[in-house]
Amino acid sequence: MVKVKICGITNLEDALMACELGANALGFIFYEKSPRYIHRSAAKTIIESLPPFVTTVGVFVNMNLDNLNEVCKVVPLTMVQLHGEETPEYCKQLSYPILKAFRVTDGFNLLNLQQYQTAGFLLDTFSDQNYGGTGEIFDWNLAKEAKKYGRIVLSGGLKSENVLKALHWVNP
Repeated sequence: MVKVKICGITNLEDALMACELGANALGFIFYEKSPRYIHRSAAKTIIESLPPFVTTVGVFVNMNLDNLNEVCKVVPLTMVQLHGEETPEYCKQLSYPILKAFRVTDGFNLLNLQQYQTAGFLLDTFSDQNYGGTGEIFDWNLAKEAKKYGRIVLSGGLKSENVLKALHWVNP
């Protein structure tokens, strides 16, 4: 069964609307350079007001491990999404389920996924300007192949015009 995560939640109204419309997970971005950054205290307040059974995902980019653990102590997160250049060794030090994000280029080597022991992999389109949220599609054939290495979360350029095609083609 396909699950839906809405990322970049910054206020309670949007969070509750996403849940009402059927989102299974909400992403809270703790990367200060993101336009959708949220402070840990605001994220905590929103999460504490959510209905039960909503997965809450903290999105981090190259954050110092001690700082990440501090955020996780304050904010009731279900899992973490690592969207930077975090190593397999870094991931092994976390006690949360991890979605490891990879920014996909045309020459992306799927064998990189083998190095990580995580709950899943989030595939997004590479940009040298941003770590995510590009709104651009990458070659979904790579996502189909990536399923050999674990569970896949498909991201990047999904919208009402193409989401059914993505679901049928990739079956994330």
